[in-house]
Amino acid sequence: MPVLNNLGKLKMAKVLDFFKDSYVEVTEKVTWPTWSQLQNSAVVVLVASVLIALVIFVMDKASSNLLELLYGITS
Repeated sequence: MPVLNNLGKLKMAKVLDFFKDSYVEVTEKVTWPTWSQLQNSAVVVLVASVLIALVIFVMDKASSNLLELLYGITS
């Protein structure tokens, strides 16, 4: 039974080492963006999202109009 107990302690030590290493990496090795960089990225994402939504809207309307023309029905 002592072997299993030591094995459990070894696994727990590895888990603790993982969390310690993760903390050090996040706090010391990761470069975080500045506030202005975050704002610029948010604007880029917003503009891209609006453009993609507009393209999908135009494609939907065009296909709807084409189908109405072909089948002679209105929605």
